[in-house]
Amino acid sequence: MPMSPSSETSTSPWLTLPQPLLPNLSFPPMVLLMLGLGFWVVALALMLAFIPELTQSIFIRRVGWDARLVNESYPWVEKQIVHQPKLAPWQDAFKDSLLDVGVSPYNGFTYDHIYGTKVGGTIFDRFGRRHTAAELLASANPKMLTVLVYATVQKVLFDKSAGKRPKAMGVMFKDENGNQHQAFLTNNRRSEVILSCGAIGTPQLLMLSGIGPKAELQRLNISMVLHNEFVGKGMADNPMNSVFVPMTRSVEQSLIQTVGITKMGVYIEASSGFGQSQDSIHCHHGLLSAEIGQLSTVPPKQRTRQAIEEFIKRKRDLPREAFKGGFILEKIAMPLSTGHLNLINTNIDNNPSVTFNYFGHPRDLRRCVNGIRMAAKVIQSDRFTNFTKCDKPTVERLLNMSVKANINFIPKHTNDTKSLEQFCKDTVITIWHYHGGCHVGKVVDPNHKVLGTRRLRIVDGSTFSESPGTNPQGTVLMMGRYMGVKILRRRLGKAAGV
Repeated sequence: MPMSPSSETSTSPWLTLPQPLLPNLSFPPMVLLMLGLGFWVVALALMLAFIPELTQSIFIRRVGWDARLVNESYPWVEKQIVHQPKLAPWQDAFKDSLLDVGVSPYNGFTYDHIYGTKVGGTIFDRFGRRHTAAELLASANPKMLTVLVYATVQKVLFDKSAGKRPKAMGVMFKDENGNQHQAFLTNNRRSEVILSCGAIGTPQLLMLSGIGPKAELQRLNISMVLHNEFVGKGMADNPMNSVFVPMTRSVEQSLIQTVGITKMGVYIEASSGFGQSQDSIHCHHGLLSAEIGQLSTVPPKQRTRQAIEEFIKRKRDLPREAFKGGFILEKIAMPLSTGHLNLINTNIDNNPSVTFNYFGHPRDLRRCVNGIRMAAKVIQSDRFTNFTKCDKPTVERLLNMSVKANINFIPKHTNDTKSLEQFCKDTVITIWHYHGGCHVGKVVDPNHKVLGTRRLRIVDGSTFSESPGTNPQGTVLMMGRYMGVKILRRRLGKAAGV
């Protein structure tokens, strides 16, 4: 795979691992794999892994996966990077409160996605060290793998010979010094480019490479390789709303360890302890930080400098007590509301414009209201008030405190504490479970090959029509191993050894 200097602009991170970039080497792997940064820097909690019940579900059948290989691939991930968490006091009290209000049975520590209350896995080990997807490379054959770090892909390169389907030839990328390169596939017919840049990065990269809606490409003078109206369409995010729980004392910081999987189409989760110091309240809010994604909850046209400045002022004025306690969160499972992704310009370093259309479908809003009611019951339960050492708060007081502590950019309304529907709309934040934009049957085929092209495949959450489980991370990691095995078996048969 020779690399030669080139010129153009830039794209989503390729691979990020602690190895030096190799700028001008020749080597013959069959696959160029483009990975978004989020693939390696994975979230803090893994609430989903091996799921025997899920393998029989509509999700597995809909995506056309082999249930047996799915059940082999989940444990492959778990054994290497997933651990049983040491339950924080907040999470333990939350677990008892979920059971008190009827989210039962208690399923203990399990990777299974089943109704009731459970403790899920974590990628932090008992020493507090975080384990990432990068460690799965330890299972690879190093002789068949070359990793380029800080290599930022700008676009996929195609052979557009007349009368033939466009064929991926390689990629254009820049290194950490800004030098431009091209990397080409070998002539082996089984060589291919695989995109794994995530639900936002992959549709963006496809369009910048010339595959997408004709009008969108023409608007930015992008040379069209293939018209596909569905690229960037059907974008979805699972809305998350939170209810603030006050505390008179500081509590141990914890992210999601315990989860209530209800039959109402919502998951109830909890986090705590983001006000550890006088300064922390002004610099970050952990899971609820607007700086790490909450701007996406605001329609693009409302993302003004004035809105951001007002947020900064509001954040500066928040009392430290606002984050002395914690939050009970509700996440909507399988939202019906969808949106779309559009390019802002042709620079891949600039984020595209994404509209998720939160609560665009009335059913999503009804489920949010039910979730907030459930969260309030948890906070008012005897188990939880015994832990917080606070008087049982009224729902209106809880909502009033939650609106004040909420740190998204959405303007608040005077009836936020009177109308649960308005509360949901005004306090919605992302939990970063974006999916869609390159759906199976519309952008890729059941083998995840990009329709209408050759030697180009997508393996990431952009192909999902729903975000599986309480946290899709386990399934996304499983999917990588699953698709790798499928590809090897098709190429090598029994000689693949997997």
